[in-house]
Amino acid sequence: MTGIFCLLAAVGCSAPSGQNNNATTADSQPNKADVVIENIMTRRSIRQYKPQPVNRDTMQIILECGINAPNGMNKQSWEVRVVDNPEFINGVTELYKKANPKAASDPAFKNMFRNAPTVAFIAHDPSYGCSQIDCGLLGANMVLSAHALGIGSCCLGGPVAFMLQPEAAPYLEKLGFSDGYRLLYCIAFGYPDESPAAKPRDAGKVKFVD
Repeated sequence: MTGIFCLLAAVGCSAPSGQNNNATTADSQPNKADVVIENIMTRRSIRQYKPQPVNRDTMQIILECGINAPNGMNKQSWEVRVVDNPEFINGVTELYKKANPKAASDPAFKNMFRNAPTVAFIAHDPSYGCSQIDCGLLGANMVLSAHALGIGSCCLGGPVAFMLQPEAAPYLEKLGFSDGYRLLYCIAFGYPDESPAAKPRDAGKVKFVD
């Protein structure tokens, strides 16, 4: 939803077609609203990635989109740490495998982040009641902008639950979050190695109230 807010804001700032000095050029361009809606509707959670990490220039764009998400009173009550270092990812994965041998028995298993080579860790400020909402909006902007750039992503909670355990404490400490901030979730990023079909959504859960 936050991607709609952010990207439709750009649509709202564009000149109406009737005011465009170059009607031919305007007619030849795809409708901005259609582009936004198509990006939202075609995004999928990716769970298979190519091995190379996401280019950092590309990740920087994704992060910029993230921190420009709506947030309460502009508190920006999030912190993000991006890891593309194999030593970190493989090191914490080894600890995870010891604690979860069944998960590691899958021959396709490479790391605990759905095998993604780049991971964004998102922490929130528990002292602010809307911080988790703000972090969710941040993440939505990130996954939508990633998709627009050809980067796959998947929001993950399981790895965070493990990283909050005592055995993973050294890796959590390496993330260097500010005092008081708590790791909330992470997002796997990478170049997609699959094209999953859309899963059904229950439109009946959405109703207008007269």
